[in-house]
Amino acid sequence: MLSELLSHNVKGNGILNYGNGENVWMHPPVHRILGWYTKPSNFDLKRNVWRLNQISQIIENDIYVKGDPAISDLATLNRFPTLMEANLINSERSKIGVIADFVFEFRTGNIKYYLVSRSNPNIPGSSRWKLNIDDIKDQQPGLVFCSKFSLEDLTLVKSSIKHEFLNKGKKIINRFGEMKNIASNRLENWLEDDEDINQNYDFNEKSFYNDKTRSFSDKREEDPWI
Repeated sequence: MLSELLSHNVKGNGILNYGNGENVWMHPPVHRILGWYTKPSNFDLKRNVWRLNQISQIIENDIYVKGDPAISDLATLNRFPTLMEANLINSERSKIGVIADFVFEFRTGNIKYYLVSRSNPNIPGSSRWKLNIDDIKDQQPGLVFCSKFSLEDLTLVKSSIKHEFLNKGKKIINRFGEMKNIASNRLENWLEDDEDINQNYDFNEKSFYNDKTRSFSDKREEDPWI
């Protein structure tokens, strides 16, 4: 992903340190990344521009480059066309998200698909939806038009903490409802069984007294002393 590329520190030969990536250098009409640029320090106004084919190797959090960068400034680089942080417009001409990231082929620079955020893409832990290249119908500076109506029509790639919490909450509520239904059914069955027991108990009790009375009468008739 582009975010992973920008998170690496760029190093040259020897002890040269060019800083972390700041943004991408791309060609939007063909959806291809050409390179990226780094910021040497917080107090430096210049930017180091790199091509993808200058990367020699990646070791952990460092990218080692060959050759020298092209030197530019932020004002010039901001005029380069890019789709990053462009508003995503749906089929009804309404904004539904923001282009937050993309996945690309490392050797060719071809972008495979974009990742869309519902709101500010800089908010950590926010959700990401997959936007295929075929879903893009048109593009302008700062705008990407797609054939979808809402983000729910796209594939959810990364779920936010809030989204996961809501899903888990729904599962807990549904599970609680199932447990409640099971408990209610068991209580109803228990009450029905209790009624059957009481009915059987009354029947046996009457039979007991009837038998006892009949036995006592028989004994009175057979007793010669009465």
